[in-house]
Amino acid sequence: MKVASALGAVQQLMDEGRIRPGDTLVDSSSGIYAYSLALACHKFGFKCHIVASPSVDLTLKAQLEFLGATVDQPRATRDASLDQAERVQRVVEYVKDHQRAHWMSQYHDPVHYAGYQPIAQRLADSLRADRVTLVTGVGSGASSGGLATALGEVGVDVDLIGVQPFGSVSFGSQDISDPKFLISGLGSGIYFGNIRYAAFRSVHWMGFDYARSGSVDLLRHHGVFAGLSSGAAYLTAAWALEHRPARRGEPVVFVAADTGHRYVPEVFASTDPVVTRDPSLPLFITHQDDLRLPWCRTDWVRHGTAFSTPQRSL
Repeated sequence: MKVASALGAVQQLMDEGRIRPGDTLVDSSSGIYAYSLALACHKFGFKCHIVASPSVDLTLKAQLEFLGATVDQPRATRDASLDQAERVQRVVEYVKDHQRAHWMSQYHDPVHYAGYQPIAQRLADSLRADRVTLVTGVGSGASSGGLATALGEVGVDVDLIGVQPFGSVSFGSQDISDPKFLISGLGSGIYFGNIRYAAFRSVHWMGFDYARSGSVDLLRHHGVFAGLSSGAAYLTAAWALEHRPARRGEPVVFVAADTGHRYVPEVFASTDPVVTRDPSLPLFITHQDDLRLPWCRTDWVRHGTAFSTPQRSL
């Protein structure tokens, strides 16, 4: 999904004259966007500089460097939720020190919506439905906003369901600690300007154990090797399919954003038992104070005002 985002954003920025080949495109990333931006820079003739998360491993770092990117990888902080803020600050400093550097601002610039328009059109053409339930990890907000907006523009009514980890500032779960939190790219400890909160019909918060079970099920039963955000979206979509009103038969679509490679040790190779779903979950809540592991949901349209969401830029 991030490949679509990066290619679409770079193309639009070029068309608008905001960047030109030879410039250095810069951003912070936990992995997938870094690779996507490096591919886009390689294709269009840009230099690339990545401030990488400590979670970026040697395999990915080698690929970035072979594609021509330079990589700055600061050490992990004691609190992993603060890593993102430190990396973004490094990006700001880099852009100040380099005249032809452009911060891609994957978290804040709506230009990243552009790459999802062709995907939405293909989805609409293949489903031929007037209404779709779309389930996606929220992350930076680009894929959820881009797909929902583009589907609406071609006449498809979208019920948008967002999936979040516990511990994320987005949608107000920052005070709930998940000891096994590993869901990179699904939530954040900082503000994301690309999230359109009003677009979501409902929100699900899911912990590591259940997201892992979704990833394992995807591989075991469907042959799809996908990451934790995909596993969380898959479980949420399965629940949404089971509980949609009987009078409505619209398709339920979920986004599998990335592959499972970086999650192999903790998710696929772990000897820990895979959790079996409790039929009483997800727990329906109406207020932020009711949030708790392992899986909650709320009607965001009705109860969203009872949850704190960040309203400031970096």
